[in-house]
Amino acid sequence: MKCLVTGGNVKVLGKAVHSLSRIGEELYLEPMEDGLSLRTVNSSRSAYACFLFAPLFFQQYQAAAPGQEALRCKILMKSFLAAFRSLATVEKSVEKCCISLNGRSSRLVVQLHCRYGVRKTHNLSFQDCESLQAIFDPALCSHVLRAPARVLGEAVLPFPPALAEVTLGIGCGRRVILRSYQEEEADSSIRAMVTEMSIGEEDFQQLQAQEGAAITFCLKELRGLLSFAESANLSLSVHFDAPGRPAIFAVKDSLLDGHFVLATMSESDLHSPALCSPEPHRLVPPLQAHSTPHLDDFANDDIDSYMIAMETTVDSEGSRAGPSIPLSPGLRPPCSPGPYSEDNDAEPSTEPGTPPPKKFRSLFFGSILAPAHSPPGPSPVLAEDSEGEG
Repeated sequence: MKCLVTGGNVKVLGKAVHSLSRIGEELYLEPMEDGLSLRTVNSSRSAYACFLFAPLFFQQYQAAAPGQEALRCKILMKSFLAAFRSLATVEKSVEKCCISLNGRSSRLVVQLHCRYGVRKTHNLSFQDCESLQAIFDPALCSHVLRAPARVLGEAVLPFPPALAEVTLGIGCGRRVILRSYQEEEADSSIRAMVTEMSIGEEDFQQLQAQEGAAITFCLKELRGLLSFAESANLSLSVHFDAPGRPAIFAVKDSLLDGHFVLATMSESDLHSPALCSPEPHRLVPPLQAHSTPHLDDFANDDIDSYMIAMETTVDSEGSRAGPSIPLSPGLRPPCSPGPYSEDNDAEPSTEPGTPPPKKFRSLFFGSILAPAHSPPGPSPVLAEDSEGEG
């Protein structure tokens, strides 16, 4: 694989990498006939992001040498990000960027051609891997919002950077509400500050949602996509359904496509006030017959509506038909600044300083390899706490 990026597209590529770095720690690079795909997923499997750059985005693009199969690779995000660390420097000094993938040396070479003949070369080691695929269809979502990224970017500015979750919904008068999500406190006398932004329907290019529809998701990943879309002057589309089902944030241009798929909180776990109420108040979720603890929520999910991914390492030519490494669903959201208060006692295995898992409906990941090597059906499994979190 070999591609050449020139002019302002170098900064666009670097901005996309910065957005992906807010999601995961590994970058999946896959050259295809319809463009170069950059994908990542977070450790808890609750957020997935993908950028697809069309061949016309590059001055030169070759997915694979004639007669050879295109290579796929997985590299550390921070290694690839180092080439585009300072976007201001990239914009001022870099004239073109050449990216090549050499299977013989197992090296991904990123070469920056700067002014005055200066060249910066980054030789990055990688691992062969299968394609990281996510199955989602924005057309199946019943609620759609689309607005210039600048409008949504200004709406999230008042929220503090340390804010974990935010609620997006439709309030009275078909106004779009952004409200900081507050968890249920054990001590009702403690009141935290709630920030709320309201956007009129006239500011949206498309608003197809009913009043009262709302979802709660992690704001950290959305900030990265908003920053990218604002710099490229693109519109951002939000596709969502019922609480607990993934929300899809998309940007589209003639030269690129971007999709961020984020897990949302299940409806029974929400404690935010109603969007149409004049005064904030706590909503008590109704008790359901045959209710089960939140740890078993995945057994009742509609798995077909969740994402499925595949991640296997290619050890030899015949390893594509081998069994895959299943990716377990996780309950931990992608960002958790502090411990989560529970009425029940904490588990004794919880390490000090590590926030317990929140009640996020994680995106459902599993293997989509050949049926002969796949289990008869996905069984609910809880992802283990990663060492890097907390």
